[in-house]
Amino acid sequence: QIQLVESGGGLVQVGESLRLSCATSGLVFGFYTMAWFRQAPGQDRTFVALITGRSNFSAITDSVKGRFTISSDNARHTAYLQMNYLNPDDTAVYYCAAHPRLDSTRRSSQDYARWGHGTQVTVSS
Repeated sequence: QIQLVESGGGLVQVGESLRLSCATSGLVFGFYTMAWFRQAPGQDRTFVALITGRSNFSAITDSVKGRFTISSDNARHTAYLQMNYLNPDDTAVYYCAAHPRLDSTRRSSQDYARWGHGTQVTVSS
């Protein structure tokens, strides 16, 4: 049974940092594309970042480029999202997702069938 479990969210002040983790089980991590999406209240779920198995390729959406970094640890079957210089626009539920192929083009939530339950990130001004 495939499971994705996010952790690391919380309430922070403007300018602070958080590191989200997505621990996986039940999948061959090196053959998956792992992605982070976020969903603010009343808005669609939007792409944030992805990384292909064995960290061969990563991508970050333009709105967070330079502040967010995605990485993975194949030995721990875990993906990470390092978020720096957070601002109120980053407030959302952050979801981890998995796609069963190494495909750097998967930027739509509809491309992912496996999801975690999400972790709340709130940035207070």
